[in-house]
Amino acid sequence: MSKVKWGVIGAGGIADRRTIPGMMLAKNAELVAVMEVNKELAEKIRAKYNAKRAYDNVDDLLADEEVQAVYIASPVIYHKEQVIKAANAKKHILVEKPVAFSVEDGKELVELCKKNNVLIATGFMMRFHAYHQEMKKLVSEGKLGQIVSCRAQLTCWYPDIPGAWRQQFATSGGGAMMDMGVHCLDLIQYIVGSKAKKVVGFTDTKTFKYEVEDSASVIVQLENGANVYIDAYFNIPDAAAKGRMEIYGTKGSILAEGTIGQVEGGKVEVVISDDTLGYDAQQNRVDVKPIELNVTLGNMYTKEIESFSNSILNGTPLEVPAEDGIQIQEVVEKAYESSKTGKVMEL
Repeated sequence: MSKVKWGVIGAGGIADRRTIPGMMLAKNAELVAVMEVNKELAEKIRAKYNAKRAYDNVDDLLADEEVQAVYIASPVIYHKEQVIKAANAKKHILVEKPVAFSVEDGKELVELCKKNNVLIATGFMMRFHAYHQEMKKLVSEGKLGQIVSCRAQLTCWYPDIPGAWRQQFATSGGGAMMDMGVHCLDLIQYIVGSKAKKVVGFTDTKTFKYEVEDSASVIVQLENGANVYIDAYFNIPDAAAKGRMEIYGTKGSILAEGTIGQVEGGKVEVVISDDTLGYDAQQNRVDVKPIELNVTLGNMYTKEIESFSNSILNGTPLEVPAEDGIQIQEVVEKAYESSKTGKVMEL
């Protein structure tokens, strides 16, 4: 099987914890080079995964003729510069969210990639979760009827850490909503098959002292009329929140727990109710037993890399084009504006 030769820019952090281990399992991908500004760290990561070369700067990695695609997992503030260099070097690009510091910058990068005939995708790996794909199938087949309400939650404990780039607006562009809430919003839009048209945001820094928000609740109305409620918090202990997602329709519901996260796991229950039933004044809620979905779980990061590599090798459509990431970022930017002004924002 043909393999895409990969380079990783920003090989520490999430790349080392999740994406590179996933890449090592991909059948159509090969890691050939890694880059970190600390050469000692870069060499350590190279040796850990038996990559061929380690670099301490982006230019040298992009000059590596063997590298065909790059995964960019550096702080957001560097994304634009690095994507521009990668596109001009004719390397295909998988970039972590957000694509760039602003929606306008993101759109500019997409146009540059089109001009250079290179692919660019966003790192929304949770779309590849087997449960999420099965949930999307159920909704698209109409099993839940008309979707009317959705909820999603992703939280963690992220206290003040000196120098942490995610806690500074100048290097992150936002806090809990930009970092975690985007996954919730993307999953809801992906599963339901409808995009946001209105948004109201409530964001604040309630617990810690950093400048980005540690608390965010957002209400979104989708184009299909469904209302979506998203919670993204940096001040809830990891063990205290279950990462739940709920989707309700006129024929039933999907209740997921533990599927929103970095590991492909959790459980999903589906309730399908007979829509021929008349009004029940007693509101009996025990007559329908939930169906527990059973799927084969794997590694979301492996699937993400295999999917993008397949698009490079065979021309298949991108599963998560960068435009999707930019659209999500636009919703978040409007949510931040709504939080400041108290207004409902149109998209």
